[in-house]
Amino acid sequence: MTAHPRPAAAGRSPHLTDRLDGLLFFPVTAFAPDGALDLDAFRAHVRGGIDAGAGAVFACCGTGEFHALAPEEYAACVAAAVAEAAGRVPVLAGTGYGTALAIHFARLAQTAGADGLLAMPPYLVRADQPGLLRHYAALAAATALPVIVYQRDNAVFTPDTVAALARTPGVIGLKDGLGDLDLLQRIISAVRTDAAGRPFRYFNGLPTAELTGPAYRGLGVRLYSSAVFAFAPEIALAFHRALDDGDDATTARLLDGFYRPLVELRNEGRGYAVSLVKAGVGLRGGPPVGGVRPPLSDPRPAHVERLARLLDHGLELAADAPGSGA
Repeated sequence: MTAHPRPAAAGRSPHLTDRLDGLLFFPVTAFAPDGALDLDAFRAHVRGGIDAGAGAVFACCGTGEFHALAPEEYAACVAAAVAEAAGRVPVLAGTGYGTALAIHFARLAQTAGADGLLAMPPYLVRADQPGLLRHYAALAAATALPVIVYQRDNAVFTPDTVAALARTPGVIGLKDGLGDLDLLQRIISAVRTDAAGRPFRYFNGLPTAELTGPAYRGLGVRLYSSAVFAFAPEIALAFHRALDDGDDATTARLLDGFYRPLVELRNEGRGYAVSLVKAGVGLRGGPPVGGVRPPLSDPRPAHVERLARLLDHGLELAADAPGSGA
């Protein structure tokens, strides 16, 4: 087996923490009718998101069905996203499974030109805190790419562990998909106390992050991943603008009229955090991204009809929002 020495620290992108801004775009991965990867449709989807105003592209992550991609498909998708971004916005790639496979995918992402990694929870096992720390430290040491660690499911950290991660070379942030604001506040405090001023970014990574956006902003966490941006950037941008401007009335109208009903619909089916997004891309007449791969299932027709009505209403609300240009 060929050894892979750790790249020099100088190879890391020192500015990625500063470049992460605006709405974080998690594109779906496009599949043809026969289930094969459709790179042309994927590139068009990524290009459309960047042109609409995405602040960064996170390719082949949860919404991008990382779990369903073969390594060669993953490498092709990351390279396609990098080519479409052409340096305009950073491109980060998902990685996961056990340590060996996570490192393998990370090296594929580095070869494809990615700017960073989103490290998803390890596969299946529930590890203790020292084991989790060893896992992410090994991943960060394996490439020159900065790593954001994703907290959710079987990867939940104590404040001391996150403080240790923040001291780990190459680990630059935490995506919180847990939603425990008490824990997150203690994490932020521990890192602030312990990390000796090193930059460390946080973002809200709940499935429909806009719903909890105001609460996270109360902790100083402004970045969030927007699944809605993948199929309705107008709505996502109107909400983001309202949050930034302190426009509570517009924020409330979009939460009450679109985001809360969307979350209630999402909760009616397993895997809908991904499959409803793909259905939304199709409803908007975007690139033909296809359905989801097994073991996920596409949404039921009645739920797609509800999504279509909800989209129409959300677009009306976004068009009426200040700064929409309507």
